[in-house]
Amino acid sequence: MMRSSAWFWLAVVSVLSIVCTVLLWGTPALAADAAPATLVNDPSVLRWGYVAAAAATSISSVAAALAVARVGSASVGALAEKPELFGRVLVLVGLAEGIAIYGLIVSILILNKLG
Repeated sequence: MMRSSAWFWLAVVSVLSIVCTVLLWGTPALAADAAPATLVNDPSVLRWGYVAAAAATSISSVAAALAVARVGSASVGALAEKPELFGRVLVLVGLAEGIAIYGLIVSILILNKLG
């Protein structure tokens, strides 16, 4: 069961994602100006590429936040009982945080492909 603060941050990230998407839809002129310097000449392709990069980053960050919240709370409980598990717990939290890094790498690859 998610706490109310987790729902709050999930709502904040969702609203920011929607605002960024609306801004991307409203700026086809900027995409048209950037088209000659890139391999992609269609502004709608650029727009969808930017939306895909933003979605990859935002969705993976929200997923990483939820994973770290679950793993972190369980690891604090485990460390309270057995402090010698610190190394193993640190690895598990790092694996959960890796989800956000993978999303960031995917978005960088998408942006590099756009030009």
